[in-house]
Amino acid sequence: MWFFILAELAVFGLLIVAFSVTESLHAEAFRASRALLDTSTGLTLTLSLLTSGFFAALAVTQVKQQQSRQAALLLLAAVGSALFYVVIKFREYNHLAYAGLDIEYDTFFTLYWILTGFHFLHVLLGLVILGFMAMRAWRGAYTPAHCRNLESGVLYWHMVDLVWVMLFPLVYVLN
Repeated sequence: MWFFILAELAVFGLLIVAFSVTESLHAEAFRASRALLDTSTGLTLTLSLLTSGFFAALAVTQVKQQQSRQAALLLLAAVGSALFYVVIKFREYNHLAYAGLDIEYDTFFTLYWILTGFHFLHVLLGLVILGFMAMRAWRGAYTPAHCRNLESGVLYWHMVDLVWVMLFPLVYVLN
């Protein structure tokens, strides 16, 4: 899992560097395009993912305290918070596309769609992982001595959180 996470972070790192270098070459155009995004939407997305990560971390704690069903409920809460992210992100994508701010609009939006779209795919995979782990936790598959798979899944989810915490200021805030 660590190898996979490091590989994914490397890919995101390269995309973030490409975004940053391109922004330094086209600062004014990036500033103008960034102003077309709603920062409060970005903040809402951030809070939903961080909340989801918090619930997932609490689930691991519950398993270690032999509270498997509580862990399952916390994982479902993590799924719910992540689904809120998906709904808000989908609405943002829809709004931007309807406004003509698609992947071909300009360089900023090309990179915006690539970065956030790639992240969105990771969120969708994370939802599947969280849902699967919730089902297994409900069935008592995780115990304090056997929760490595749960910890790995939650670790992946924290990687998704971490990447978004880097993307939010880069894409929505910094000028």
